Amino acid sequence: MKSAFRATAAMVALIAGSSGAWADEAAIEKWLPEFQPSSLSEAEQKAEMEWFMKAAEPFRGMDIRVVSETIATHEYESKTLARAFSEITGINLTHDLIGEGDVVEKLQTQMQSGENIYDAYVNDSDLIGTHWRYKQARDLTAWMEGEGADVTSPTLDLDDFMGLSFTTGPDGEIYQLPDQQFANLYWFRYDWFTDPEIMAEFKEKYGYELGVPVNWSAYEDIAEFFTGREIDGQKVYGNMDYGKKDPSLGWRFTDAWLSMAGAGDKGTPNGLPVDEWGIRVNENSQPVGSCMTRGGATNSPAAVYSIEKYIDWLQNYTPPAAAGMTFSEAGPVPAQGNIAQQMFMYTTFVASLVAPGLPVMNDDGTPKWRLAPSPHGAYWEEGMKVGYQDAGSWTLMESTPVDRAKAAWLYAQFVTSKTVDVKKSHEGLTFIRKSTVEDESFTERAPRLGGLVEFYRSPARTQWTPTGTNIPDYPKLAQLWWQNIGDASSGAKSAQEALDSLCEAQEKVLSRLERAGIQGDLGPKLNDEESAEYWLEQPGAPKPKLENEKPEPITVSYDELIKSWQQ
Repeated sequence: MKSAFRATAAMVALIAGSSGAWADEAAIEKWLPEFQPSSLSEAEQKAEMEWFMKAAEPFRGMDIRVVSETIATHEYESKTLARAFSEITGINLTHDLIGEGDVVEKLQTQMQSGENIYDAYVNDSDLIGTHWRYKQARDLTAWMEGEGADVTSPTLDLDDFMGLSFTTGPDGEIYQLPDQQFANLYWFRYDWFTDPEIMAEFKEKYGYELGVPVNWSAYEDIAEFFTGREIDGQKVYGNMDYGKKDPSLGWRFTDAWLSMAGAGDKGTPNGLPVDEWGIRVNENSQPVGSCMTRGGATNSPAAVYSIEKYIDWLQNYTPPAAAGMTFSEAGPVPAQGNIAQQMFMYTTFVASLVAPGLPVMNDDGTPKWRLAPSPHGAYWEEGMKVGYQDAGSWTLMESTPVDRAKAAWLYAQFVTSKTVDVKKSHEGLTFIRKSTVEDESFTERAPRLGGLVEFYRSPARTQWTPTGTNIPDYPKLAQLWWQNIGDASSGAKSAQEALDSLCEAQEKVLSRLERAGIQGDLGPKLNDEESAEYWLEQPGAPKPKLENEKPEPITVSYDELIKSWQQ
């Protein structure tokens, strides 16, 4: 009864505009139960929240607006954490939720106009190359040591963030702070893959064990094996994907599909000098080409192979309706129970795949499916990234006035703080902190999440990374992908024709940026054209066409894979 009275009193005081510490302390006590579980003790949580309360004093009463895309994690922030922050700090925080494309559009408008549209953005770390080159996003390393030092939390603990390498430029400076991240992983029906009769039939037909495919050869065999058979009273498909000519089709490929095939160079978080978009940079990190004639790999044999495999599997092993679906429409389909495996499952969909009563859930609350590392293509080599990880990250623009940027930076740290991060991660399942992944509450929940926790605790996660710094202007270049890949997906062009068009379009953008000179010494500096054969004879990417693009299939037992991670 006392705590209820104090919380009510705090609300009245805040609404009345009181700046007394008593009201803030009461707000902290009110909200601490919401922040459970946490990796911190209650005393540590209180101390961290008291720091936010005191650091925010100069900004009380300010109206601050931030924006992010609409996913479960940000919904929790917008509906719950923003309110908690406002009550504890006295800053009136509005957290808008809009489409991912709209976030980028608002960001672009602010960059071009200098008008302060939002005080902070959660935008993908895929824009790290853009922010590093244009210098319109605040250098957070300099910010935390300089202008923003008085509003940088002593308990921020940057070393605890798993994705900080994703938001660091070639200069070693941090430009964005991770807020949420999710990977695209391999998804499969564990119950079917471990069924003795199905396993025996597969081995008799293909001569090896049914298991998690390590390479695309095995994935293709498994797709063929399951497609068309009847299980649990319904027709089953061996693959799920989407193919509608829509902006989301671009993400499907820029999100590391070419690197999964092996088109780029070795290196993490991204291949160097040629990355997963097929764009080459020189020793000064200047983009020098996308087409093979300039040393790029966007239209290389490995890239063509990747698109041809996608189309083959979409046409032959996937529900026919998928060809007309977008990202958001295709995501929930595996939950219907008729998909055996999916190469490209964004783990942001996990929360929707574990709902009680779904055909893919057991009665005891455990899933019939599992997540595992994605298989790699014929051109892939050890030391390359093998998948994509989305890392939505806080970005402060230089055009935002200092006081507003400081208030927004407090909120960015608040929603990523150790006090709230474990609870937030239970809501959205988009892990950013090592301490959160290792929290006991996720050890308890892990059996109900189909391998997600095990993946994030494993050393394998470092091979799943976002778009890197080779991309000098993500918004301009990313929009080229869905239009050109869409031509291949629809059959209007061959894979080679579509990728030739794509690399040429990318080089037109790079050329315009070079001529404009707006990125200075960090901007593109295109190579002179040589023959494609010249570059194919050089080490690394672009790589010459393999005589055999379907090497020996390899699978691994899922249970043995998990054991190897835990050793």
